[in-house]
Amino acid sequence: MYVALLRAVNLGSHNQVRMDDLRDLCTRLELAEARTLLQSGNLVFRAASRSTAALERTLEAELKKSLDVETDLFVRTAKEWDELVAANPFPAEAQRDPGHLVALVLKDAPEPANVKALQAAVKGPELIRAVGRTAYVVYPAGIGTSRLTNAVIEKKLGTRSTGRNWNTVLKLQALMAES
Repeated sequence: MYVALLRAVNLGSHNQVRMDDLRDLCTRLELAEARTLLQSGNLVFRAASRSTAALERTLEAELKKSLDVETDLFVRTAKEWDELVAANPFPAEAQRDPGHLVALVLKDAPEPANVKALQAAVKGPELIRAVGRTAYVVYPAGIGTSRLTNAVIEKKLGTRSTGRNWNTVLKLQALMAES
C-alpha cells in the first residue's frame, strides 16, 4: 500500500481536483484499490512494487496531462507511514490536541543546520522537530494566525512540503491498514 498527498489542491479556485477524477486517474495508471480521504488530496492505493520517487513523477505528470493540475505529490509506503506515526516527537500533543499537530511530509530530508535555522526563526509558541523526510509542528495557538507558514518552513528547510494534521495522519494510516 502507498499513500500519496497532493500539495495545495482544492484551496479556493486554485488547483481544483475532484476526488473521483483522482481515483479514475489511478485506475488508468493501473494503481489498484484507490481510495481518497477528504477533499484535500489524500490518496491511498496499491501498486506493483515501485519506488516512491517513480510513483511521484508518474502521478505528477499524469495530473498535469489529464487534469491540467500542476502540483507536487508526496508518496510514502505503508511502512514509511507507520514509521512517520511512530517517530512523532510530540506524543502528548497528539493525544491532547491532534488538530494542532501537523506532520509535514518533505520531498527531501533537510540538513540538520537547516532544521536548527528554522527552529531559531520561530517567534511564536510553535514547536518543530524533523525526523528524516518529516517535520512535525505543534501550533498551540492555531495554524491560521501563526507566522510559521509553509513558505517560511520550506525556505528554511530547503525542500518542498505538504502538511496534514494528526487526525488526518491517523485516518490515512487506518485506511491503509483496512486494505
